[in-house]
Amino acid sequence: MNDTLRRVVLVSPYSLFVPGGVQEQVLSMSRELARREYDVTVLSPGPATSVLDTPAHVVALGRARAVPANGSRAPLALSGRDQRAALESVRRASPDVVHVHEPFAPRLAGAIVRTHEYPLVATFHRAGLGGDIRLAAPWLRRRARHIDVSTAVSPAAAELAEHYGVHAEVLFNGFDVDRFSEFPRVHHDRPTLVYVGRLEARKGVDTVIDAVLEHNRVARAGWRLVVLGDGPEAGSLRRRAGGSHDIEFLGRVDDETKRRWWRSADVALAPSRYGESFGLVILEAMASSTRVVASDIAGYREASGGHAVLARPGDVASWITAISHALATRDTLSLEGARRHAMEWSMERLVTRYLELYYVALRRRAALR
Repeated sequence: MNDTLRRVVLVSPYSLFVPGGVQEQVLSMSRELARREYDVTVLSPGPATSVLDTPAHVVALGRARAVPANGSRAPLALSGRDQRAALESVRRASPDVVHVHEPFAPRLAGAIVRTHEYPLVATFHRAGLGGDIRLAAPWLRRRARHIDVSTAVSPAAAELAEHYGVHAEVLFNGFDVDRFSEFPRVHHDRPTLVYVGRLEARKGVDTVIDAVLEHNRVARAGWRLVVLGDGPEAGSLRRRAGGSHDIEFLGRVDDETKRRWWRSADVALAPSRYGESFGLVILEAMASSTRVVASDIAGYREASGGHAVLARPGDVASWITAISHALATRDTLSLEGARRHAMEWSMERLVTRYLELYYVALRRRAALR
């Protein structure tokens, strides 16, 4: 442990008790920092509904509310009381560095950025320029001056940060690669397709449901689709499936269950229509030695690195063709190449770079005093 950098506060503006990409980043980063013997505190909207898989000290603040954002619903803590509690929690932790994910998300992250009491590193995750960004950009440009070091998880997220006047170093979404191969592979008696994620319109789950129903209507060997996750479209997607025995909805699952399903899938599906700055689920499936079919959108093209079969978003015929091709090309060479690609996004490598940037933030903050 380094004497000049011992205590780190990680801030997730989205509730860690609701599955999501940013939340996965924060938890994975907290595990890796703790493994290196840093004293890690994680702030998140509450309430605490489960025990999180991290040795870090987790502070759950207030009660998260689902707020529409970027075609999704973000679980945010919005009360002034939660904001004040977040600031007090940071002060109690007395950190050497505060690392805020999505620094302009209301209100926990925004309050911590605004006060800027400690060296501050910010990571931008969101991609896509919406009306809210255009309206808030002038105000947020002033807020951005409080950030000591800025990073982004992808070029698309860095491009959005530029609208705030922020030049962010492009890093990547990291994850615990080895966790996705610790369970044995499971084989089923027919091709099994797995989707993991939120059930909302932009995620495109309706497309893969239609693809499975259409394929199985005419094919001799039917596909099985397993859907893991919950969200506002859950009811309509179940109705769309029409009670088909070929489609199973398992609801929200814990991390271990998710990883076991990645290891038992023949093909992993990532059918989002838009709004993905990256595709961590793609890399998780590849690390599990599972073939991937993903929408042909910028964030997914970058994440897959040529190791996934791409399909046109929302195009059922394209998805049937892509899934058929993926099932026919699950050879050892393809799966091993995809796993090696996924390993380039290891959380160990990412945290090493973040620690370097934490020291940059320390020096910049010291120079202002």
